[in-house]
Amino acid sequence: MSRLGKKPVIVPSGVNVDLNGNKDIKISSGSNTLTLDIHSTIELSYDSSASQIKVDRKGNERLARAMHGTTVRLLENMIVGVTKGYEKGCQIYGTGFGVVQKGNMLEISVGFAKPAPVKIPAGIVLDIKTPNARGSDSPAEFLIKGIDKCLVGQFAAACRSVSPPEPYNGKGVRYTGEVVKRKAGKAFGG
Repeated sequence: MSRLGKKPVIVPSGVNVDLNGNKDIKISSGSNTLTLDIHSTIELSYDSSASQIKVDRKGNERLARAMHGTTVRLLENMIVGVTKGYEKGCQIYGTGFGVVQKGNMLEISVGFAKPAPVKIPAGIVLDIKTPNARGSDSPAEFLIKGIDKCLVGQFAAACRSVSPPEPYNGKGVRYTGEVVKRKAGKAFGG
């Protein structure tokens, strides 16, 4: 049995859990609400007196075993999301590179002829701290905030995929705190 699956998911005070049969579960706190469709191999039970969700699997197949621990982690992420939220920072290195929000689109300028547009999904809030990069010392920075961990990470990955950091000068979009291994150019080679 899964070590994660054996442990019940603790529900803190102020978080409401609505279990719809064994089809989906809705977790909410204040105005924040997240819904998860339950896989057919998983059974959930909510004990409101102990404030915990118990996750069991119906069989012992490989998919059921895989979904057991995954469902526990997804429920824990939902609880953290509706109470605290998630955020991920991105930085853009390169002279003249920058970022601008126009409506529900994020335009990332990374040396192409036109800025690359990335659609901002519903539930994501952007905080642009520095819109333009100034050389390799002062990058453009923006923060992605949301209650859904998967959505925040997926949008950050979409922004990074516009121009991943290259190893010679370090130009491009990278996550805050990401370390880019630098290579020496041909002039310094053999």
